[in-house]
Amino acid sequence: MQAPLGEFEVVVLMAVLQQPAGANGTAVRQKIEQRIGRTVSRGSVYVTLDRLEEKGLLSSIVEDAPNVRGGTRRLFRTTPAGLKAVKHSVATMARMRVGLESVLGDLK
Repeated sequence: MQAPLGEFEVVVLMAVLQQPAGANGTAVRQKIEQRIGRTVSRGSVYVTLDRLEEKGLLSSIVEDAPNVRGGTRRLFRTTPAGLKAVKHSVATMARMRVGLESVLGDLK
């Protein structure tokens, strides 16, 4: 079994999942900042994307992008193993939350 994912790894996977046609690093960063109001560095996003690809949780392709500096962009997609890892992490947190409603309150 694979080692548990860190919080930021799960957040990055979820940002990629929200863009089924594929997400580049900039789009992932923007989605994270938009959704959770957390500023993240470009470097941390790209390092995490590469690490998740090495773990087999993401795959990437390089496509032509004439309007982008360098003329190409790398798009990431979640693999079946990545989707399974996200589901496992979310389910684990949901199970651990049970019984803590009085302490945690409404998390919205």
